[in-house]
Amino acid sequence: MIQRIRNLALLILFITLFLFSGDLISLYVNSLWFSEIHYEQVFSKTLFTEIQLGSVFGILFFLLIYPNLLWVNRFKTTRPWGMWESQLNTPPFNLLKNYFPLAILLVSFAGGVLSGVQGSSEWKSFLLLSNPSSFGRPDPLLGIDLGFFVFKLPFITFLQHWFTVSILTILAFVVLFYIFKEGIRVNPQGFSIDQKPLQHISILIALFFLVLAWGYQLDIYNLVYSRRGIVYGAVYADIYTRLPVLKFLTLLSLLASVLMIVSSFRKGYGIPLAVIGTVVAVQFLGGSILPDLVQRFKVAPNEIVMERPYIERNIENTRFGYNLNKIEVKEFPAADNLNKEVLSKHETTLKNVRLWDHAPLAVTYRQLQQIRPYYDFVDVDNDRYWINGEYRQITLSPRELTYKNLPIRNWINEHLTFTHGYGVSLGPVNRISKEGLPEFFIKDIPPVSTIPLKITRPEIYFGEIPNEYVFVHSKAKEFDYPSGDSNVYTTYQGKGGVSLSSLGQKLVFAAYFGSLKILLSNDLTADSRIMYFRNVQERVSRLVPFITLDQDVYLVITDEGRLVWMLDGYTTTSMIPYSQPVAGFGNYIRNAVKITVDAYDGSILLYMSDPEDPIIQSYAKIFPGLFLPLEKMPKDLRSHIRYPVDMFNLQAYLYSTYHMKDPQIFYNKEDLFNIPKKGDRAMEPYYTIMKLPHENKEEFVLLNSFTPSKRDNMIAWLAARSDEPNYGKLIMYLFPKQKLIYGPRQVEARIDQDAFISQQLSLWNQRGSQVIRGSLLVIPIEDSLLYIEPLYLAAEAGSLPELRRVIVAYGNQLVMEENLETALQSLFGKKPAPESPPSPEPEGKKVTETPLGKIAFDQFQKAQRYLKEGNWTNYGEMLHQLEQTLTQLARDKK
Repeated sequence: MIQRIRNLALLILFITLFLFSGDLISLYVNSLWFSEIHYEQVFSKTLFTEIQLGSVFGILFFLLIYPNLLWVNRFKTTRPWGMWESQLNTPPFNLLKNYFPLAILLVSFAGGVLSGVQGSSEWKSFLLLSNPSSFGRPDPLLGIDLGFFVFKLPFITFLQHWFTVSILTILAFVVLFYIFKEGIRVNPQGFSIDQKPLQHISILIALFFLVLAWGYQLDIYNLVYSRRGIVYGAVYADIYTRLPVLKFLTLLSLLASVLMIVSSFRKGYGIPLAVIGTVVAVQFLGGSILPDLVQRFKVAPNEIVMERPYIERNIENTRFGYNLNKIEVKEFPAADNLNKEVLSKHETTLKNVRLWDHAPLAVTYRQLQQIRPYYDFVDVDNDRYWINGEYRQITLSPRELTYKNLPIRNWINEHLTFTHGYGVSLGPVNRISKEGLPEFFIKDIPPVSTIPLKITRPEIYFGEIPNEYVFVHSKAKEFDYPSGDSNVYTTYQGKGGVSLSSLGQKLVFAAYFGSLKILLSNDLTADSRIMYFRNVQERVSRLVPFITLDQDVYLVITDEGRLVWMLDGYTTTSMIPYSQPVAGFGNYIRNAVKITVDAYDGSILLYMSDPEDPIIQSYAKIFPGLFLPLEKMPKDLRSHIRYPVDMFNLQAYLYSTYHMKDPQIFYNKEDLFNIPKKGDRAMEPYYTIMKLPHENKEEFVLLNSFTPSKRDNMIAWLAARSDEPNYGKLIMYLFPKQKLIYGPRQVEARIDQDAFISQQLSLWNQRGSQVIRGSLLVIPIEDSLLYIEPLYLAAEAGSLPELRRVIVAYGNQLVMEENLETALQSLFGKKPAPESPPSPEPEGKKVTETPLGKIAFDQFQKAQRYLKEGNWTNYGEMLHQLEQTLTQLARDKK
């Protein structure tokens, strides 16, 4: 017997190791990675919680099912089987009966393992249950603090579901085993069951009804997430039908549990069947039919009156869930009082209008700055820096390494030689060369900077491209950057990577990455280190899987010249009562975390940007020291935090409906807003540097506009502030409803209808070229609006988009010129701001001035165009400019 048990234990151990060997290897690799980034406490706390929960739920399930199955094994029937006896007494069934004890043990063990795995997956909800925080805000139905719904209800609900599934699973196996033990029989005369199996099964059903009563009680809390009515959350039909029914079902289930135990000592199945039938009938009639009838015949005829308080709850809690209640609302007169004097006061704003869209700029960067095919520019980001005393908006794109374009793709090149990207391309958002191409402040390899901002550590080992693992400090040469016809090689000087100091670690990584070359390579030494999880978003997600990350990662150059990735992290939940949910986010969001990842060594730091958020408070209690105060972020990085795009888009989408706080207006959707569309897509928000109305200085803001529902005129614009001390504040500027303010579609239509512009676009779209129309930017200046749209010209084959024209609209005026400054000059006369100093030309290229004769000819053509359009103001101004040019030309000839 002892030998049997020992062999069985060894068999179970072998099977367990075989089934979970991959998980064990992954666990060890993860532990090494957490040690590398110095967050061992996060790994150990998570792992211990998973083990704790897995053990508790695994052992608990085993202790529930094993005694029940042993009780079945003790049963012996003395009653004949009749016609079924010969069929069930065949060799396979007799063989199964002989190994019945072993089958019981294996079923119980397997069920315990599966149950433990299921329980361990709830480590996040368990830790939140153990470390709750208070929202200081009661739910509107039951008056309970929202913290109960966010931190406690999810795990309690899981616990109830676990007991429900466990009892039903045990019940199924008990019935099945009783059939094999001949305690339950089916014959031509009907169904029969012995008294002891009946008692056993009745007790299990009684336990099920106890858990069911618990579930009905939880359903009362979950009414606040109802989708039955016109708004999300419990509405009239839920409160006046489902709520009483759930309370009645709770009592009925408790009564059913008692009756099932009583019936187990009586013969017959009448009481059990009647009890089960009653619960099912009440559930069906009271849980579905009755609420639908009340909704259809009582609520619907007078819906706004009966649902008014619940609409108010939905509005209030949705505004709280997405922080919409903190949006400041101001009036914007949209006056027509712009002139050159006003524009001259907004020189910084005009210098920072983004003329380069991300898509054409990324293509142009690849053409001009890719340098080698194995480099790539994945994305272009907008940021701001102080450059030569000016606050400038710039575009920045890192030059990352991509394996797909390596000249020779093999294991050595991909994992030992080509290990990192190199440098960035950085330029102003509004400057163009004479060829219509972007100008650069930082370019080339190694990085050449024409501004005080320098890059001292240009290597990018960790980036946005999901490259695989690489090794540093190997015998192979590590490529750094190309230099003419040769290459420059380097040795990694950072602290990133996990040491390969033993054969055992090589074996583990070979198994994890599925490559024997890691084990067999002669280039790897005891000093070699392996870098993995190099994609910055994956890297952060592995560290804090409970934080939702913004999709837009951007790179910052520090004062020391290092490259650091910045990410925005959100705390989210779907457990806020009455708050309207959005797929992928839940119904509550806070930008609670700012994250930095060093591009050279992969080090991660997390900063708490919203300490008032109860969810981040709980995670800070769970993982002490994980989140640093935002004040601890270095100033050179803190000056680059920005309001995240994903959150802004989400808030703008919801605010388009939830700015209506009056239930009657909300119900009728009388004042519904829309995000303007360009083609079939909603317009994307854009960053810019501008002076908000009635503010004293320019700041970095994120903007988007709104139009009324089913109309194209503009009704409002929303601004999110990114600079301290106003970071995170949102302002909605409302336009006068009695005044027509052109929306983006209307301005686009005016551009299409302009005879001169339309003719030019048609000409440019011929002969192998195509016109790319950039984003239409709406730029508020004091109390007025400018509409600015760049135009790019690109060849259809070998496309290199060039910025060739800028269209500017103001009021009823519309012009298209070679650059923004000239366009503003055409609209308002004398140029509003002095042009920024030109970027240095490449060596050997001489800068020449435009001849006065050409300027005069261009001015004459523009004057003729204004004459044809009947634009007498601009016609007169252009004649005045032509006169000045001709006068200057005459002086020069003297």
